[in-house]
Amino acid sequence: MVKKRILDHIFYRSPQKRYPVIERGEGIYLFDIDGKRYIDGSGGACVVSIGHGVSEIADAASNQMKKVAFAHGSHFTSEVVEQLAEKITSMANSKDLNRVYFISGGSEAVETSIKLARQYWVEEGFPTKYKIISRWTSFHGNTIYALSLSGHTKRRAHYLPLFPHNPHVPTCYCYRCDFGKEPATCSLECADFLEKTIKYAGPDSVAAFIAEPIIGATAGAVVPKNGYWQRIREICDKYNILLIADEVMTGIGRTGESFATNHWDISPDMAVLAKGLTSGYAPLGAVVVHSKIHEAFLKGTGSFIHGHTYGQHPVSAAVGLAVLEYIEKNRLIKRSRKIGLYFIDKLKTLLDLPIVGDVRGLGLMAGIEFVRDKKSKETFEPALNFSSRFFNIAFEKGLITYPGNGGADGIRGDHILLAPPFIITEEQIDVMVEILREAIIKASKEVGLS
Repeated sequence: MVKKRILDHIFYRSPQKRYPVIERGEGIYLFDIDGKRYIDGSGGACVVSIGHGVSEIADAASNQMKKVAFAHGSHFTSEVVEQLAEKITSMANSKDLNRVYFISGGSEAVETSIKLARQYWVEEGFPTKYKIISRWTSFHGNTIYALSLSGHTKRRAHYLPLFPHNPHVPTCYCYRCDFGKEPATCSLECADFLEKTIKYAGPDSVAAFIAEPIIGATAGAVVPKNGYWQRIREICDKYNILLIADEVMTGIGRTGESFATNHWDISPDMAVLAKGLTSGYAPLGAVVVHSKIHEAFLKGTGSFIHGHTYGQHPVSAAVGLAVLEYIEKNRLIKRSRKIGLYFIDKLKTLLDLPIVGDVRGLGLMAGIEFVRDKKSKETFEPALNFSSRFFNIAFEKGLITYPGNGGADGIRGDHILLAPPFIITEEQIDVMVEILREAIIKASKEVGLS
């Protein structure tokens, strides 16, 4: 029986949309109040890693609430925050990434990393270093500075007058290379463009370079060519610039490594975490910071002029610690890496469909790019909003995906991002891919393609 909806007073992200009401989650599935089951094929927004309804996490939150639910970070620390920081730093690829600053989510974490970078250079006696270089076809959050760093036209459009100016560089998008190259023969021109931009901007004015190890929302799991991140690290070192890895989507096992930068055996000066840090069970973000940055604050003014009310929140920290312990106990990062191979291979079977231009990814983070013509890589007209059209069809069939557009040139291009929980089985992947196939075929017919 369909349950009666009450008149709500929520200002939704899409005010004209009618949303089903979620009731519960279990494993890779979500259930609405009408009893319909959905496969959480995108982990929400690349968030849910351990699956829904894990009782150990609820118990950890409840136990911490019974002790103390809130204490302001300017007054107290807590054992659970200290334990979580130790657990996070033990997962890093460098013993020097050994301090953690906690906040409430990804956008806050990006803002925090930028303020850390700026104040670090002031503390070190380089007050002219303030510019942050980022990439086009990127997303770093919805707060104003984080959005100014993001390179996605649609997300930026309304707010351009509010943005500080920062340089953007081309990204490592091999399927649509800005330099007209092929991966087998390119010379990593996309990485070298960073050096050129630093020279134009003036090395003495540049504080940091921020980028996602694997592009997430704006292009759909774009994995760089091997050598890209190693070159980026070299360039940052050469010009005395901090490297910030935005691991909000990729961190904590999503790609089969605790940190995605581990795939290329490089270590950033800061790593930004959120999403998978608590698998969505509570809001939490973090910046993992190199010891040299922390030491500069200790030797300098002794204070980071920054903070948020819910930083170091004891309940969120308890949830984060419980999630990381659950991941470790069940070897879910190894599982993400292993079953991710099956996942990507199974998704590549969709390449036989006329509008599937590319399938890419690493671990349990994958993207499918849709094109009108495979040979030319011609995109669908933006007015068709093809990725959202596809999303609605798949959603109706009981599969949740994460649609995106603008990846080709900021305006054109359609893709979906897929990021199911690490506990997904091969059989569940098979069902998921079959629904994807049915939804792609139906969406193709709706826009006049067979």
